[in-house]
Amino acid sequence: MSKSNFDNNQNYFNFIDNKTIPLVFVHGVGLDHKMWNSQIKSFLNFSTLTYDLLGHGKTNFEKDNVTLDDFSNQLLSILDFLKIEKINLVGFSLGSLIALDFASKFDKKINSLTLIGTTYKRTDEQRKMVIDRYNQAKLNKPISKQALKRWFSDKYLNEHPETYDEFMQILNKNPNDHKNFLKSYNLFANHVDDIEKIKKINCRTLVMTGSNDPGSTPLMSKELSNDLANARFIEIPDGKHLCSIECADIVNKNINKFIEN
Repeated sequence: MSKSNFDNNQNYFNFIDNKTIPLVFVHGVGLDHKMWNSQIKSFLNFSTLTYDLLGHGKTNFEKDNVTLDDFSNQLLSILDFLKIEKINLVGFSLGSLIALDFASKFDKKINSLTLIGTTYKRTDEQRKMVIDRYNQAKLNKPISKQALKRWFSDKYLNEHPETYDEFMQILNKNPNDHKNFLKSYNLFANHVDDIEKIKKINCRTLVMTGSNDPGSTPLMSKELSNDLANARFIEIPDGKHLCSIECADIVNKNINKFIEN
């Protein structure tokens, strides 16, 4: 990857030493690297890498459409530039779909795989609900408050108004950011699982989701865990979609235990 192309990606690499395998975090659609702040603060003894996906945050993207190939190649280019040979990969929501795609193609790069809030084997009704939200976003109808209701409990938002304000600021985009957001949202809404490809992924995998996540349900994660060759499932009590923030302590504890074992 050329230096100029690398500079088009917004990356945050906290290098500790060559002895530990870095943790790499992949955020969800419409968000940016800042969603992982609770994890970065927790894993101070690890080298950590967060970055803005194509068309998100400060990373540019000019193509008319985006694919999982684009996202996986972006991650591969960053790792090659930083000369990182092996990673502990953590993905959330769309980031989990990217992580699965990356693991299926570049398995030698993966030491462990952690998937949080992953959609899997959506029913027709579940798929319709996501596509309806995508169509609302296309029409510029406000969806930010709806999203936060799905992502956090009311109690958490009431007790953490700063989180509410921060995510409203991230989700309320300018026209160019909104255009790029729709490309990724379209990919996410219309994604069809390649079950046979998933069954061939052999790396150690931890699958987690919140017990109250309405879009990435515990049933989805259990089925994903069953179809992966070497996976375990953990349900986060009382968590919703962004349990990685609301329930950060228990999520981080499980990630740390999984990696160290």
